[in-house]
Amino acid sequence: MKNFMIAIIAALFVLVVSSVFVVFEGQRGIVFQFSKIKRDAETGNMIVFEPGLQFKIPFIENVKKIDARIQTLDEAPDRFVTSEKKDLMVDSFVKWRIVDFSTYYLRTSGSIENARALLKQKVNNGLRTEFGTRTIKEIVSGDRDDIMAKALESAASSREDLGIEVIDVRIKAINLPTEVSASIYDRMRAERTAVAKEHRSKGQEQSEIIRATIDAKVTVMLATAQKEAFEIRGEGDALAAKVYADTYKKDAEFFSFYRSLEAYEKSFSSKNDILVVKPDNDFFHYLKNSAKVKE
Repeated sequence: MKNFMIAIIAALFVLVVSSVFVVFEGQRGIVFQFSKIKRDAETGNMIVFEPGLQFKIPFIENVKKIDARIQTLDEAPDRFVTSEKKDLMVDSFVKWRIVDFSTYYLRTSGSIENARALLKQKVNNGLRTEFGTRTIKEIVSGDRDDIMAKALESAASSREDLGIEVIDVRIKAINLPTEVSASIYDRMRAERTAVAKEHRSKGQEQSEIIRATIDAKVTVMLATAQKEAFEIRGEGDALAAKVYADTYKKDAEFFSFYRSLEAYEKSFSSKNDILVVKPDNDFFHYLKNSAKVKE
């Protein structure tokens, strides 16, 4: 009897635990009866359980909890075409939350991935429409806020279609496609290279002009200096010749004798010097006269 009571108590405990479930803050609960959504008997609407302690029929009803917090849809950048038929890569994100859990579940089967895919398609359609009516200049120069506002208005229909409220649509970045950016960068690089070559050639031209001008000035300066040197040397030689001439005129015999002595000194400065001349050569004129005087 005691064991029977324990079994009954245990069974009741399991039954009570199985019939109670908790919906946490930021969640909503949907109950299924035999894999069918539990609905209100009077209205026929899906029953959604709010946060708190809730009850269900054990072993018959199951609970699926859905996140009711604000979600972020931040996917990879998408390609959009402008009114100029130019491609742009747009990186955006969406803030959203579930407001109609019944509609949400019916449209997405309670799958967050299905909800993301459907919401992304709806938001991208709005963005594609806005980008398609504007040029790149208009988009970049200041229409981004207007595009986001229009996209948010366009996504408002998701409340009725998906049971989702789109809180905000934001564009993070607008870039050109990789292949277009590469061609633009190559063109910019080529233009900068051409400009650099032009500046370099102009600099080299100026360098050659300056070098040629300096070389010409140096040549003129050297020629002028050489001319002045020749003139000074000529004047010096003329002055020396004049001095010699004046001296010679004063005492020609003494000057001749002095020059002969200088010649003797230079000729016999070394004992190894050999001089072969005739004895009656004029070179020994004063030596001969010196010998006659001694006799």
